[in-house]
Amino acid sequence: MNFLEFAIWGSYLTCIGNYLGANGLGDKISLFYAIQGVVSIFMPAIIGIIADKLMQPQRLLGLCHLLAAIFMGGAWYYGMTNHGNLDFGIIFTLYTLSVAFFMPTIALANTVAFSILKRNGMDTIKDFPPIRVLGTVGFIAAMWFVNGFYIYDGQWGYMLANPLGDQAQFDPRFQYTVNQLAVCAILGLVLAAYSFILLPACPLAKSEGGKQPSLAEMLGLDAFKLFKSSRMAIFFIFSMLLGVSLQITNGYATPFITSFKANPEFIESFAANNATLLTSLSQISEACCILLIPFCLKKFGIKNVMLIAMFAWVIRFGFFGIGGPTMPSVILLIASMIIYGVAFDFFNVSGALYVEQETSPKIQASAQGLFMLMTNGIGATAGMLAAGAIVNTYCHYEGEYMIGDWKTTWLIFAGYALAVALLFIFIFRSPKKSEAINDDKAEALVGGGDGFVES
Repeated sequence: MNFLEFAIWGSYLTCIGNYLGANGLGDKISLFYAIQGVVSIFMPAIIGIIADKLMQPQRLLGLCHLLAAIFMGGAWYYGMTNHGNLDFGIIFTLYTLSVAFFMPTIALANTVAFSILKRNGMDTIKDFPPIRVLGTVGFIAAMWFVNGFYIYDGQWGYMLANPLGDQAQFDPRFQYTVNQLAVCAILGLVLAAYSFILLPACPLAKSEGGKQPSLAEMLGLDAFKLFKSSRMAIFFIFSMLLGVSLQITNGYATPFITSFKANPEFIESFAANNATLLTSLSQISEACCILLIPFCLKKFGIKNVMLIAMFAWVIRFGFFGIGGPTMPSVILLIASMIIYGVAFDFFNVSGALYVEQETSPKIQASAQGLFMLMTNGIGATAGMLAAGAIVNTYCHYEGEYMIGDWKTTWLIFAGYALAVALLFIFIFRSPKKSEAINDDKAEALVGGGDGFVES
């Protein structure tokens, strides 16, 4: 499940910018990434409510992937039949409908995994990270596939270099074509079938004592009572602020690295010709860092783990600002890819585990949806819109390449991440111990009590 879940995302997330740029929509890249955040503001919460109250999560996971695959397949078909003459409104609408059903599945997959693990007597903190690694492996596999696979003049194959030479006007590899959307749709159909047929059942949580659920419980609004705790409220606010950083490199890393090809000095460099493959080093690092999470959470606590993630974002953006495609500056780009594992995992995966530990089973899916709303919803939306404005101020497309003052752009992003980290040091207070919210605590939260031990 995890392998396929993130392979679907990896098939287009880091390289759709190259496709848009090659088809005259380079100035719209930020909108394609921001819309993932917009739908994440409300769709994960809605889907979480359904998973908590109305439909078994694994079945809902299959339904969402089926719908997402259908709409992404529609976007692929439109792109294939209108190559070089894309209507922004049509392809953007189909893409939006697809991601509207895909984005909730990230939180929903966590809910399914946690439910299955706990029903089998396993420890989510210990046993989930090694399983989540398979998601990263799937993301990497999809990235490598679209980086080198091509269909050109009826020929199928795989390559790492540009097959058309210096005079190429169009690179047939999937990372530059609409075929990446076909890969996404096919994988989505596979996971939909897998969810319906092979995933174990995840029964809905029952109301205790046979009590009739309240209106708030029926609507899934009980997850918002977590904001009654000052510590949880601050956690979610900083999740939103850090979420601003999440999609920036996904949206602009490959156009940035590919832009070096506009300089004759770098046109044959391996890095500039394989931006998606180079970016996949980030996911390899992510796979390794996931395995460190149980140790780091136990050793350092949630505050320090999130703080490490924040400073990792500073380094990630900073190295992009001063790196280049050839030796020795390419080492900085590689280092930026490696540090991404810490930046992403120590925030995203640790945060999901933290939310799982701090909430009752009755609101698990809704709480994961709320975390998704704050990070990939509000945070990522604001981040991509702001990033798009900044990038379009300092950079512009000339032909296939987005060129300009990338250094200043990346250093602005690094400065933002540093400001958030410094604020976090002084505002967020770690709990002395992590406790799941039981019914008494939930009542205390609703009544305005804090319900947590704070240091």
